[in-house]
Amino acid sequence: MAEKPVEYSATGRRKTAVARVRLTPGTGKWKVNRRVLEEYFTSEALRSYIAQPIQLTNSADKFDLSARVRGGGIAGQAGAIRHALARALCNADASLRAVLKDSGCLTRDSRMKERKKPGQPGARKRFQFSKR
Repeated sequence: MAEKPVEYSATGRRKTAVARVRLTPGTGKWKVNRRVLEEYFTSEALRSYIAQPIQLTNSADKFDLSARVRGGGIAGQAGAIRHALARALCNADASLRAVLKDSGCLTRDSRMKERKKPGQPGARKRFQFSKR
C-alpha cells in the first residue's frame, strides 16, 4: 500500500470569507478553487499580499498550494488565503512562527461590516431630520 504524501492544512478567515489551504511538498504551483492563482486573482497587489508569508519565510519553491475559498469578496478572500497560508506554514515548520507573528500574518483581521440598526437606513446613517 502506498504511503500518503505529507500534507499541511489550515483554515483562515477575513470578513465573511473562509479559506482552506493545503500545502504539499512540491515546486511552487498554486491553485485557488481549482484555478491558477493568476486566473483567480487578476490584481498583482492581491497576489503579492497572498504570497507575503511565503516570501517572508523563503519557501517559494518548497510547497505546492491548493486553496478552497468561499464567501466574501475578492479582497476578503485574499486575506483569508494569506491567513490560512501562514497557519499552514507554522504547521509545516514551527520555527517560522516568530517571523510570521512579527509581520502580522498570523493575526486574524477581526474587522467586519457593522450591522444595520433599526430605525436607520444603515449602520451609522440617519434618516433626514426635519424640524417642521
